[in-house]
Amino acid sequence: MSEDYVVVRAKVGGVQVIGLTRGQETKFNHLEKLDKGEVMLCQFTEYTSAIKVRGPAVIYTKHGTIDTEA
Repeated sequence: MSEDYVVVRAKVGGVQVIGLTRGQETKFNHLEKLDKGEVMLCQFTEYTSAIKVRGPAVIYTKHGTIDTEA
């Protein structure tokens, strides 16, 4: 299995990065709060099927860069 990575860089303090589980029921499995300028490297695995970013951030993926406007 080839896991994909994304990088999240917080534009302000308090940006939340939330990991969601795989399976029949999607559940929160991890929550991180980032300070302004902090960077988090996230990985999709057999247990993590989605990553939710709440707040102003820049998200880097192999598909391109996403700059949120929230």
